[in-house]
Amino acid sequence: MQLRPIQSTDDQQIKTIIQQALADYQLNLPGTAYFDPQLDRLAEYYAQLPNSQYWVLVDATGKVAGGAGVGVFNAAKGIAELQKLYIAPEFRGRGLAHQLMQQTLGFAQQHYQQLYLETFAVLQAANQLYHRYGFRQLTAPLAGSEHSACDTWYVREFTD
Repeated sequence: MQLRPIQSTDDQQIKTIIQQALADYQLNLPGTAYFDPQLDRLAEYYAQLPNSQYWVLVDATGKVAGGAGVGVFNAAKGIAELQKLYIAPEFRGRGLAHQLMQQTLGFAQQHYQQLYLETFAVLQAANQLYHRYGFRQLTAPLAGSEHSACDTWYVREFTD
């Protein structure tokens, strides 16, 4: 499995993975990543953002297994956001989310003081992953949140 920055040829595959995962949990709702306007062009979107990146895991045949990104959330406060961490159903249970988490945490730590994320309580495996990687659950979203439907929020602080 190859971990690399997203390319425009990956856009449609990762969009399908994201939207299908949300639909599987009846989370294909306004205020979720399902309707993010940049889903059709994630490679271009992340290329234009400072200190931001999106990675995909690709198998030997070129099939995208999953992806995750880091984007600026509040530059003035040194806060990034862990964005769109999704694994295709047929690739789950292989530790791929851990690879993506390690990549995103390493990148975020180089550029930011905190990493924020928004999710749903119903996504139990994801929530367990965030706890395992030292994220602290919040009682409310940070100001400036775009995904108003999310009901669970986390932050991870980086220390020097």
